[in-house]
Amino acid sequence: MESSIISSSGNRWIAAAASIWIQAILGGTYTFSTYSPTLNSSQSYDQSTLDTISVFKDIGSNAGVLAGLLYTTASSGPNRYGVPWVVHVVGAAEGFLGYFFMWLAVVGIIPRPPVPLMCLFMFLAAHSQTFFNTWNVVTSVQNFPDCSGTVVGLMKGFLGLSGAILIQVYKAFFKGNPSTYILMLALLPSIVSLSLMHLVRLCPNKTSEDKNNLNSMSIVSMLLAAYLMIILILEDILVFPHWARLVGFLVLLVFLSLPLKIATEANNKEKSQSQQPMPLKTDPLLLYHDDSTSNEPEKNLMGEENRESESVNLLEAMGSINFWLLFLAILCGMGSGLATINNMSQLGQSLGYNTSKINTLVSLWSIWNFVGRFGAGYISDSLLRQRGWARPLVMVIALGAMTAGHLIISSGFFGNLYIGTTLVGICYGALWSLMPTITSEIFGVLHMGTIYNAIAIGNPLGTYVLSVWVIGHTYDKEAGDNTSCLGVHCFMVSFFVLAFVSFLGFLVALTLFFRTRVFYRSVVLTRLHRSLKR
Repeated sequence: MESSIISSSGNRWIAAAASIWIQAILGGTYTFSTYSPTLNSSQSYDQSTLDTISVFKDIGSNAGVLAGLLYTTASSGPNRYGVPWVVHVVGAAEGFLGYFFMWLAVVGIIPRPPVPLMCLFMFLAAHSQTFFNTWNVVTSVQNFPDCSGTVVGLMKGFLGLSGAILIQVYKAFFKGNPSTYILMLALLPSIVSLSLMHLVRLCPNKTSEDKNNLNSMSIVSMLLAAYLMIILILEDILVFPHWARLVGFLVLLVFLSLPLKIATEANNKEKSQSQQPMPLKTDPLLLYHDDSTSNEPEKNLMGEENRESESVNLLEAMGSINFWLLFLAILCGMGSGLATINNMSQLGQSLGYNTSKINTLVSLWSIWNFVGRFGAGYISDSLLRQRGWARPLVMVIALGAMTAGHLIISSGFFGNLYIGTTLVGICYGALWSLMPTITSEIFGVLHMGTIYNAIAIGNPLGTYVLSVWVIGHTYDKEAGDNTSCLGVHCFMVSFFVLAFVSFLGFLVALTLFFRTRVFYRSVVLTRLHRSLKR
């Protein structure tokens, strides 16, 4: 079996490229502001009801414990290096059913469902993302163990870009028909994931070229983000004819094909290297052996005697203070960030932005989301390797900047929405990249999918309180007897509250940093340096 693993190790690059394609079309939840007005008008919802449905979207897209457990079960035992496609199949089925029934309700094919049933449709549609995301992210971390921050940043970064990518597909083929866009969300992710799932397999290995190849993919992702930003800016200035949008879509496909080119070249190079005799120390089974521990007991981050982090399961992780500190930081930071994007449409309308500018803000959010996801992963990797800075410090910086972003949005000065959402979007994306990587470093990779999805539940919990009980109720109170509210006052108080919550997250993350900095220096860095010397 070991020889078969070695001979297929180059397939990890094909797996990475396939994962990128799947991640790039999963962002239906990030475009909620695009189809929520149609959902609102067709079902006659008020703002609080729409926010409640939005919260079920957030719960679904973050409640990934089931996906983590399924991944751990499917990738363990005799199938450790197999291809347990069941994770992708479950995600594809859920996504199709959720969006398809939502589309049936919007176009009137089925009677208007009660609100709890619509919440169930939204939950299923969003929950499908956790299966794809868990498999792609955890598999990538195990396939590239020495570049976990960079590879998580790539996977989460393309997921962040997916909102802008889907908006471009919408404008090229379905502009002015958001109900058809909902049908596209039912079909496209399911078809793509089922087509590519056999390529996303667990085949861990590491070579001296890993960083260079990942850097090449990173450059492609940054060029794609720059291209999308240019398109968004031009759309604010010019009116694109239909043929121009089709050309823009073709250029988008060219950018998305480049990771496959890089992966194919890296794959061929690793295959040629695998034909040569390999020293014993490169046995892949040793890649997961932690030789940084000694026979002398030393205290780890949980105050227990040092043990292999790979053995920490969800229940053991929940028994540590660091788990709950990370959970609270995510609840405060991601909760306030997601509450912002969920109310982007109403926020823009209250400040006098037209539909085109609101759609631009939603797409730009995807760009900033990508910048945060990719940037935090890459920068935290560099800071850890070169300066020995514990990764939670980057989370502290992100939450501090997010607090400033919420304050800017609440101020109401001209252009505040562009500046504030830029800051909040970058920092929100950064948290999504940092949290899984920190989880893998503190608690190990064996149960990483389950643990980081459990921590991610803090996101919808925080969003529910802030979006429904703070933003929704405050907005309806300011609107009075009207169905909509106009003016800075509509959201000012709400975003002051969001700024306070994100500042609380800043303090919690700072506590986590001080608690884990010794662990990072004595365990994580030692393990990383020894791995690089092999």
